[in-house]
Amino acid sequence: MEKSNITLDPQTTFDKENIPDMSLPPAGAIQRSARIKRIQTTAMLLLFFAAVINYLDRSSLSVANLTIREELGLSATEIGALLSVFSLAYGIAQLPCGPLLDRKGPRLMLGLGMFFWSLFQAMSGMVHSFTQFVLVRIGMGIGEAPMNPCGVKVINDWFNIKERGRPMGIFNAASTIGVAISPPLLAAMMLVMGWRGMFITIGVLGVFLAIGWYMLYRNREEIALSGVEQAYLNAGSVNARRDPLSFAEWRSLFRNRTMWGMMLGFSGINYTAWLYLAWLPGYLQTAYNLDLKSTGLMAAIPFLFGAAGMLVNGFTTDALVKRGMAPVRSRKLCIISGMLLSAAFTFVVPEATTAMSAVLLIGMALFCIHFAGTSCWGLIHVAVASRMTASVGSIQNFASFICASFAPIVTGFIVDTTHSFRLALIICGCVTALGALAYIFLVRQPISDPRQQ
Repeated sequence: MEKSNITLDPQTTFDKENIPDMSLPPAGAIQRSARIKRIQTTAMLLLFFAAVINYLDRSSLSVANLTIREELGLSATEIGALLSVFSLAYGIAQLPCGPLLDRKGPRLMLGLGMFFWSLFQAMSGMVHSFTQFVLVRIGMGIGEAPMNPCGVKVINDWFNIKERGRPMGIFNAASTIGVAISPPLLAAMMLVMGWRGMFITIGVLGVFLAIGWYMLYRNREEIALSGVEQAYLNAGSVNARRDPLSFAEWRSLFRNRTMWGMMLGFSGINYTAWLYLAWLPGYLQTAYNLDLKSTGLMAAIPFLFGAAGMLVNGFTTDALVKRGMAPVRSRKLCIISGMLLSAAFTFVVPEATTAMSAVLLIGMALFCIHFAGTSCWGLIHVAVASRMTASVGSIQNFASFICASFAPIVTGFIVDTTHSFRLALIICGCVTALGALAYIFLVRQPISDPRQQ
């Protein structure tokens, strides 16, 4: 067959051999066994609860921000540092996480990761100094590193390429639902058992969930699949090989232009997401003088917008593909439009005159950034060979969290210096817009399997 190119946007071409074959019959025309359906349901329920617990843990320090500052005598900059060391440790741990995940699989990696991050979360309720807090935050960051790459790999392993948009949206929405319920739930727990009891309780819940994940989930390689089941799972995939990357192949990803576009672009997503996750309760308390109970209720609203953005993205990308748009192009369209709109809303947040108007503007910024972010993970499913998804996902996450780790401490320093969040929000909008430019100019072709080049 003659080789041909498909033009997706101006000055951008994709080699037809490197993208999913959309001429194949739809996934529904290939029989999906009852066993595959059960595995998908079990995996998504477990991932959903893991993501909720994960973001309850991440939100706990933000919700308890002012209370901990008063008890331990910490400044806004020191709270920012605690938030930043977590994201920095999380980002650095992404690099070994990808190759380990490709070799050991999500069952072991997420099980161990969830157990250890929950253990350190419980230990956070026992600290008595800034140094002790730094150490447990580093431990939490390392433990949480496998979470998102594992979710991407589970969906890549157990869903056909044309059906991955919705499960990816559900998985990402679970994290934001966790963030959304955190302020009122954690505030209520603090009022009942104090911030120390809150940390310990959610840490213990995570330990039990880690045990449940390891007992109930199985890697794809651990199950003998029939030919029909293999055909359903592999139909239309970029590459169906299952063997892990060698170190040389993994290292070659850093010479790939698309990989750098995804790294820099996703940094704009995570900087925005992490700034609001880290400082939204503190912003509402500082700028609008809200008490803990009111902050808990108000801070939940923007994250519900974010969860809605993730769910809407899953349906949107699947609908675009079903109408004939190439999978890679559909993801890029959602990413770029979402990031630019999010930046625009963030720029306007400092002009809000009431707490509710600020909450609604932040809600729209989070809707758009999480709409875009879901397609960033979805882009890995449609533009990367199956054997490379965990490695590419972890490298993307590594770069983004190195960038995102500056958001909390830069914001804390600006608040201590200017007693205002205005400059921090303007910087945030600029970083998001620059991330969109990275997707426009650098992400122009799929990341092909190095063994087929």
